[in-house]
Amino acid sequence: MDTCSAALSKPYLDVTIVDLYGHERIRERLSASRRAGTLPSSLLFQGPRGVGKQRLALAIAQELLCTSAENAPCGVCLSCRYATQLAHPDLHWVFPRPRLKDSDPDLEQIKDDYAEAVKERADDGGLYPSPSGSEGIYVATVRYLVQLAAVAPAFGRRKVFIIGDAERMVPQEGSDMAANAFLKLLEEPPGNTTIILTSSEPGALLPTIRSRVVTVRIPLLDDKVVRAFVEDPVVKKALDEKSKASTSERVRAAAGSPGSLFTGDGRKRATLNARRMVDAATNGRASAIHVTALSQGVAGARGIFADTLEALVDLLGERARDALHRNDPKAAAAASEAVESVLKALTLTETNVNPQLIASRLVRQLSATLK
Repeated sequence: MDTCSAALSKPYLDVTIVDLYGHERIRERLSASRRAGTLPSSLLFQGPRGVGKQRLALAIAQELLCTSAENAPCGVCLSCRYATQLAHPDLHWVFPRPRLKDSDPDLEQIKDDYAEAVKERADDGGLYPSPSGSEGIYVATVRYLVQLAAVAPAFGRRKVFIIGDAERMVPQEGSDMAANAFLKLLEEPPGNTTIILTSSEPGALLPTIRSRVVTVRIPLLDDKVVRAFVEDPVVKKALDEKSKASTSERVRAAAGSPGSLFTGDGRKRATLNARRMVDAATNGRASAIHVTALSQGVAGARGIFADTLEALVDLLGERARDALHRNDPKAAAAASEAVESVLKALTLTETNVNPQLIASRLVRQLSATLK
């Protein structure tokens, strides 16, 4: 049975992901561009973490894959139904995942891993926490995407690729061929293909990637929209399993980024650790640097340390934006340079280097950069 026939034979389950809340103006602008035939083939949705960038990308994908000529997305055609189940064979969604045990997994292993991961997100209504710091988009996944792009659509006339948290693409030695193939794909995708990247830290993306995409900025959501989201029955049930906070408390906690409500205490701990690293770097005392390094733990805490580095990228990004608002380009440049140091440290978390050694070196680098 071919892929298309397999897709058509799947039983239709009346289980869909939670609706997109907010971003109406952006969605209408993108829809108008699609109708006019001017929608760019490679897009980057950038904005704060938890504002719904990947959910917006999925909505645009549904519209692109809809078989209704005039009313896309119609919501009732088979393509729309499969898209809202995250089961459409021409919708390919990748995001940071734990490294597979096989050091050089084949494409079938990557396919199976993402099929399972996407199904988990579908079963949870499309609600999920931010990936941990130990997860990434590895070179095998990039090869998988490049191969899929060369294959004709299985079901309709188009293919859509969504690459969530694209800044988490992990550079690896010997991966130049895959990286170059991916850059070529971004620059000249097949005529039947749309690629949407999302990122909360676009500054962490390679300049060669940023130069090949059209950027769409996704803003924070109004409290009214956040309230509607947290009162959605599926969302409310998921949040109630985490805490008994009231709707008003959840709206305040979200601060315009309702996806952050699903991150949990791990992100809070990582942010606290990241703030300690910045404090140690800016006060410059050797004792503070030493204590901060020791607090990162050893090899068994590698995933927690990677989470801290991810939170550190966020904090330094905020520092750069604040500096620009103060019209202080020197401080903004220093913060951007510090981000590059953190990203290099993140690549070391995939090696056998002790987190304490990475932290000690990194805090000293930050101290020299942010002084």
